[in-house]
Amino acid sequence: MRTRSISTATALAVLFGSAALSVVAAGPASAATAHVTSPGGFVADDALKRVFVGDQSAGKIQATDYDGSLVDSVSALGTVSDLALSDDGATLYAALPDTHEIVALDAATLDVKTRYTVATDTGPRHVAVSSGKVWFTYGDQWDGDLGSVDPSVDPASGTDPVTLAQFPTEGTSVGLWGQALLDTDPLRPGVLAIGQTGISTDSMAVVDVSSGTPQLTAWYFGDYTLNEGIGDIDLAAGDDKVLINGTDLDAYADGKFSKAGAYPAGQLADVARNGLVAQVAGTKILTYRPNATKALHTYDMGTQRTAGLVWAPDTSKVFALVGTDVENGGYTLKALTDPSKNNPTLTVNAPSTATRAKKLTVTGKLSATVPLAAGATLQVTRTDLDSPNGKALPAVTVKSDGTYSFTDTPPAGGTVTYKVTYAGDDTHSAVSASDKVDVSRASTSLSVNNNGKVYSYGADVKFTAHLGTTYKNRSVEIWANPYGGDKPNKLIKTGTVNSSGNIAAWVDMTRDTEVTAVFKGDARYKPKTVKSTGYAKVKNSTTVSKNYKKAKIGSTTYYWFHKNTDPLLTTTMSYYQGRKQRVDLQVYYAGKWYTADGSPQYFALGTNGKSAVSLGAPGQSGIKVRMRSSYINNSSGDNVNTTTYGSWKYLYFSN
Repeated sequence: MRTRSISTATALAVLFGSAALSVVAAGPASAATAHVTSPGGFVADDALKRVFVGDQSAGKIQATDYDGSLVDSVSALGTVSDLALSDDGATLYAALPDTHEIVALDAATLDVKTRYTVATDTGPRHVAVSSGKVWFTYGDQWDGDLGSVDPSVDPASGTDPVTLAQFPTEGTSVGLWGQALLDTDPLRPGVLAIGQTGISTDSMAVVDVSSGTPQLTAWYFGDYTLNEGIGDIDLAAGDDKVLINGTDLDAYADGKFSKAGAYPAGQLADVARNGLVAQVAGTKILTYRPNATKALHTYDMGTQRTAGLVWAPDTSKVFALVGTDVENGGYTLKALTDPSKNNPTLTVNAPSTATRAKKLTVTGKLSATVPLAAGATLQVTRTDLDSPNGKALPAVTVKSDGTYSFTDTPPAGGTVTYKVTYAGDDTHSAVSASDKVDVSRASTSLSVNNNGKVYSYGADVKFTAHLGTTYKNRSVEIWANPYGGDKPNKLIKTGTVNSSGNIAAWVDMTRDTEVTAVFKGDARYKPKTVKSTGYAKVKNSTTVSKNYKKAKIGSTTYYWFHKNTDPLLTTTMSYYQGRKQRVDLQVYYAGKWYTADGSPQYFALGTNGKSAVSLGAPGQSGIKVRMRSSYINNSSGDNVNTTTYGSWKYLYFSN
């Protein structure tokens, strides 16, 4: 159109700013369809290759495949606070604190198998499986404890499979003061880590449950010397250590805990069976080799929050609950690939501008926290207007310090993209990066005729565009944009210019019209757009009625009226919403025409384009009057046509 003017873990998650834009640091992450409002447990099943996610607020459990696609769900469970899998992966256990139950579900179908009632007013909260039993924590501040379910006992037998108050208080002096997290290591059956939450100190324990009765292995009564508040606890695979809040390692021996190192600062973590650590650190998810201080793989999740991590038991992937709805606390499951491979950092630096057909140099660097093999090669692709799908350039060898460079002579102008790719190897994932160059192009000439010309209403006008020298593209578009807010800009012609460089289109000039010619450019010549505006008059005519004759006075024809007759002047004008005609009235006196008092005046057109004006009778004879109807751009209520003056109508009053 043209208008004319002629969880605890969740609570500890922290948001940081986005990382450097020039580096592609993250490996591919598959799209996930499982979404939860408030995470309530998160486990991966190696037997079924499924991931289970509990949703506290929705009271349901969702199951996905290892790509993150939703395959099953169960609802109406009530609040789900935690999940755990049996050792064989066949049974999924869920803690339901609102109904005070542990529910066992078939992991393959999510059908409920058994419900175990827990005789408590608070909980169960967290759940884990070890040595054939389901262990759970319950209670609240000042009265936390540990309980178990023996799945081998049928509740219908009369023997209660649930046993409470099993945290070994001997040697702890106080036992658990609040809700507690649980963690197990599948490769170390019988070892159960317990981390107390709900208070700022960090009481924790490791207990041996291999006999079925928990025995205290190590106890720490929080005094702020090791940690300050526990939001996450993990057993370090194959080592007598626990990882607290994804960062601090604490060793346990002789019944006590002591500092044993740390990973770079994080919020929460999960430990794989082979000892690899996945950690949340602000907007990133990182993996580490055991006890390493440099990340093995880095995934940049942007500004999203992450509420939980789980390793696939085969360590092929890390599953993450990533915040996608900051306002309402929603989280989506993401499956992150290649977590056990080091992801290199690759940079590409090309000049911001360059001259077409002249040599330029591109530099960059490939670096990794795990050393790369000597003589690593990079694939290079150039994408430009001549090669929109990319053209492979010679491979580049990385120098011993990780730097590389290559030269190229861009044959095409415009935006040229150099993409550099490292294919990866057994210990490194693939990575690619790119940079763009604005390569110069020549200018061509483009014109459209008829600019500023005025045409009669409805005239068919030929607008011709002329294109100068170009490389390959000889196509031009012609657009017509009528004035006024109710008509769209319309493509009226597109095609190849003739041998003279011309292409023409016809425009029906019922309105002022901006005609635009567009050349979209090619590999050697820049795009160009030019405009031409043609102006259209309105259709305008006036009829005179109530006269008794027409006759000349001198050389001018007059409409003759009796002195007591009111002349009726009816104007017909091309209609536009809100349009008005302007009426000019003049009186002849002493040999000259004089503008009458109150002239000119504007009168609205009807929707049929007509406007009738009665002049009134003068009451005396011998008076000469002339009148004309006109459209005045803007003053007549719109600006879609050019000013158009009507012809004078001459009136004479006699006896």
